[in-house]
Amino acid sequence: MANKRHKPEEIIQKLPQVDVLVGQDMQRLDAIREVRIIEQKYYH
Repeated sequence: MANKRHKPEEIIQKLPQVDVLVGQDMQRLDAIREVRIIEQKYYH
């Protein structure tokens, strides 16, 4: 099964979702996984 590569626009749209989840007392790493992006892309 091939991995789906996110376009930069898709990643940018998902970043605010991570912030909302972190604001709801979710761990940052769990929030990143929840929106289905990899850590390296988040920190990049």
